[in-house]
Amino acid sequence: MIFDLFGNPVRAGKGKRGRPAFEVTERNRNKVKLLLAQGKSNQIIADAIGCSLATLKRHFRAVLEEREKARAQMDAEQMMMVWEQAAKGNVGAMRLFVQLMDRSDRMEVERQLAQQVRGEKVGKKEERALAAKDAEAELMAELQLEARGDVRH
Repeated sequence: MIFDLFGNPVRAGKGKRGRPAFEVTERNRNKVKLLLAQGKSNQIIADAIGCSLATLKRHFRAVLEEREKARAQMDAEQMMMVWEQAAKGNVGAMRLFVQLMDRSDRMEVERQLAQQVRGEKVGKKEERALAAKDAEAELMAELQLEARGDVRH
């Protein structure tokens, strides 16, 4: 089989007129999922896998319908892989797991603050949780600076 520059198989004409039918591969399906998780548009995704927008919608309809879930699924899978390595005693994975948890907490705080800015009502408990997370993030940042010897006064 012949492959192009990006590792995609070059389909032979098979003696028929017109363009050969698009073939869905596991690699293309994973590429679509990854690009969805990055928030790319359908046209960019179609260009990336080498098909038209109509072909993308025809063959990947089920995947495209999960656009909103794609980022959460990718983050969850990443967290699981890092956690499994951390549980085995990998110190680098432990450190990365803590960083991923901190990033997740920051993203949640930002999401809740964005709700407040848009005028959506946030309850008292949520406001207190936000304040606690902000204070915790500031404390963690200060502790990390102290651990490195960069104490601010």
